[in-house]
Amino acid sequence: MSVTKQLAPRKEIFSWAMYDFANSGYTTVVLTAVFNAYFVGVVAARMENGQATFLWVLTLAVANLLVLVSAPIIGAIADQRASKKNFLLITTIGCVFATALLGWVGPGDIALAIGLIIFSNYMFSLGEGLIAAFLPEISPLEDMGRVSGFGWTVGYIGGLLVLGLSLAYVSWAQNQGMSAENYIPVTMWITAAMFAIAAMPTFLWLRERAIPVKIISEKNNYFSGLSNLIKTLKRVHHYRDLFRFLIALAIFYSGIHTVIVIAAVYAQEVMGFTTQDSITLILIVNITAALGAFVFGFVQDKIGSIKTLGLTLALWVIALLTAYFSETRIVFWLVANLIGIAMGASQSAGRALVGQFSPPGQSAEFFGLWTFATRLAAIIGPVSYGITAYLTEGDHKLALLITTVFFVAGGLMLLTIDEKRGQEAAL
Repeated sequence: MSVTKQLAPRKEIFSWAMYDFANSGYTTVVLTAVFNAYFVGVVAARMENGQATFLWVLTLAVANLLVLVSAPIIGAIADQRASKKNFLLITTIGCVFATALLGWVGPGDIALAIGLIIFSNYMFSLGEGLIAAFLPEISPLEDMGRVSGFGWTVGYIGGLLVLGLSLAYVSWAQNQGMSAENYIPVTMWITAAMFAIAAMPTFLWLRERAIPVKIISEKNNYFSGLSNLIKTLKRVHHYRDLFRFLIALAIFYSGIHTVIVIAAVYAQEVMGFTTQDSITLILIVNITAALGAFVFGFVQDKIGSIKTLGLTLALWVIALLTAYFSETRIVFWLVANLIGIAMGASQSAGRALVGQFSPPGQSAEFFGLWTFATRLAAIIGPVSYGITAYLTEGDHKLALLITTVFFVAGGLMLLTIDEKRGQEAAL
């Protein structure tokens, strides 16, 4: 497969972006706004707050650890077999199924909740890397910023829709006098159904352009994928800008994942938000995140990925420091929207840069490394927050302040990367 010289047809780009639309409901409802707070406040209510929060982040850490040891190899195998789409279908079915089963989790069902979150998050994470690996096949180098930004924008709209439906149901249920254990499960079924429906265009219209490599057996397939990954890792010097960026990515994504996972918990425990308040907050943040991803996608193609990421990390630092000193809800709402802009822009720009640094025919493998870095971050960041909250008996403000360090360190690491050299190494 050669590097694409022109944009794929609009229908195909749309079908690719629709997977972002489909899977965003999972991150928004399950990990960010609803189920995380439900787990801490209802499922594990018999535990102390600090312990319940720590158990939640530890559960996500286990899921991400499984992704760490498998995503790059699965990506290499998908490249070998030219089967990114087939692997994507498997992960989609797995995540949808497990999300639906979360609807049967009630108070005290801690083991069931942990098992389903681990499995669903594992499937989601693998799928996230596989769909991203199509980016170099549908967009030339100079358009990757805006195409990736378009995908993230559509994704946030998807998350907004699913969260909006969930909010409508929660509001109705609360007016009927229902408790969280009655209405939260229904939001899981809404999320699973929307994921399944919205992902259909991806499997109907997105093409697999890669050419398979002849493999004698499934066993050889696995070891061939592992061998290719090892060869890539041995060429760290050649791809030094990519690997430096993966390190930077793992650092600042530790902060991003912390905010995603803990946002609703922080809003409820520190700012006194109700479940309905938290959902409304995430709804508005999704709107600003969509705007951030869309606008900064064009900025990225104009001024470059590294400069764009530097700007977004500065926004993160300003937002979190303001949140630390914030005592009123009005200021917290303003901070949340600033975080939304920074989140959409930084996630979109990071994905596009990995696409620019990926060699022809190895996109799934390199996005497997991207998944490795983001999942490592998903362990380090939330666990550091959870440990801080646990040791300080629930001091969420101090934990948030420590999170700011990830964005500062990630920004400093960006200064060591030569964007042009990284693009040339890939070609």
